[in-house]
Amino acid sequence: MDYPGNLFVVAAPSGAGKSSLVKALLELDSHIFLSVSHTTRAPRGQEKHGRDYFFASQPEFDAMVASNAFVEWAHVHGRRYGTSKKAIEERIAQGADVILEIDFQGALQIKQAFANAVLIFILPPSWEELRSRLERRGEDSAEVIELRLKNAATEMAEAAKFDFVIINELFERALFDLKAIAHAQRLKYAAQRRARAATFESLNIP
Repeated sequence: MDYPGNLFVVAAPSGAGKSSLVKALLELDSHIFLSVSHTTRAPRGQEKHGRDYFFASQPEFDAMVASNAFVEWAHVHGRRYGTSKKAIEERIAQGADVILEIDFQGALQIKQAFANAVLIFILPPSWEELRSRLERRGEDSAEVIELRLKNAATEMAEAAKFDFVIINELFERALFDLKAIAHAQRLKYAAQRRARAATFESLNIP
């Protein structure tokens, strides 16, 4: 089904800068809204329920899986994450643009459910820089960092399945690239036809 709004899906290995880029884009573009995912992990730092994630217990998450409430869900680093299909549909049906930041497994599942979804993969400039960023975060033990790096190899091998790839070497350039993708998507014929149907009809464009 076609919706007037656009759906952007951003994936990346831990430490590539996905969350920082999406946050900066949301501050610059008032027409894009963040889709808040459900997770069974505990909040980090200043994260708040309903703003950053919906923090769910294992039984709560199980109930949502059983009722097919998720358009995608996956195990990531020992925790579970899921995206509510209803929440996305309501937003894009109203003409809003929605952006998700999820793992590559979830991104590919989203594409199956929403054919017009735009998949964007964020890459680090090098393995050395990825390790350095993970260490600078100061949130994970050495063992967890090694697990994240191991998972990164699997995740980055899936980048070819995405529509766009951004290498986050300089944050400002990567943010410019992300903004450019969002803007260009809105100007595609199909997206314009969905968003401005009345204009096309008034101009007798089928």
